[in-house]
Amino acid sequence: MSVLVLAEHDNAALKPVTLSTVAAALEIAQRSGGEVTVLVAGENAAPVAEAAGRIAGVAKVLHAEAAHYAHPLAEPLADLIAANLDGVSHVLAPATTTGKNVLPRVAALKDVAQISEIVGVVDGDTFQRPIYAGNAIATVKSADALKVITVRATAFDPAPAEGGSAAVETLAPAADPGLSGFVGQELSKSERPELTAARVVVSGGRGMGSGENFKLLEGLADKLGAAIGASRAAVDAGFVPNDFQVGQTGKIVAPELYIAVGISGAIQHLAGMKDSKVIVAINKDEEAPIFQVADYGLVADLFKALPELEAGLD
Repeated sequence: MSVLVLAEHDNAALKPVTLSTVAAALEIAQRSGGEVTVLVAGENAAPVAEAAGRIAGVAKVLHAEAAHYAHPLAEPLADLIAANLDGVSHVLAPATTTGKNVLPRVAALKDVAQISEIVGVVDGDTFQRPIYAGNAIATVKSADALKVITVRATAFDPAPAEGGSAAVETLAPAADPGLSGFVGQELSKSERPELTAARVVVSGGRGMGSGENFKLLEGLADKLGAAIGASRAAVDAGFVPNDFQVGQTGKIVAPELYIAVGISGAIQHLAGMKDSKVIVAINKDEEAPIFQVADYGLVADLFKALPELEAGLD
């Protein structure tokens, strides 16, 4: 039996979350005696299929080319996956917007339950996933012959992108169901790293006071090569756009260094960043919950502390 991983990509390169999902798939395969297959569906995506074949541990790559796979529309991808599950025991995708959109449809088409956002693999049937905003970890076991699973990528170290030599096989595309179509997209352009892939993240909260004050984070972020994030309170207040939001209803991050500035540490926010390797908190309220998870805490006025910290990095 094989573990099938839906690759996430932009038709030119694999996204890092795919490597973490492959790592989870390799753990499942090791415990269930199977092998890992990566599915690349796209348009002019041959470079992606070749890159998937080089991932260490991958046994095979299935490459489907069609115009309706140019963008990750849920309905065409779900039909493609559902039509190619012979010999497949597990289907995995990153717990991203795409994965959360596609895999529930696959589960419905195959009449099985989905297991969402796993953070650990016990065996081929049993997995761990966070509940109660990450304050508890549930161990769940599936009796379904086919397991449909989304993976919280921050919980698994990425599989090595080089070292594999898997064969790439052409897969016939499924018919376009015609239930959805791509209209357009607006992309935020930034010279900083993408939030979920950054090694360092500097986030601001309601304590920043205004969107104008978020500029105080930019100098620090530039010196550290960091992405800029925000708490839900800051986003709801209109300080920054929604795509800055870190938390249970925002983006889940686990950088090597997370600096929380003016963030109190509500459960919703902690659920999105507490797996960071090192957490630094700056807040003038010494009772702020963020200090309970921080490795280093500074009780100070952020408007004085930030310029001093930035100057200290010169």
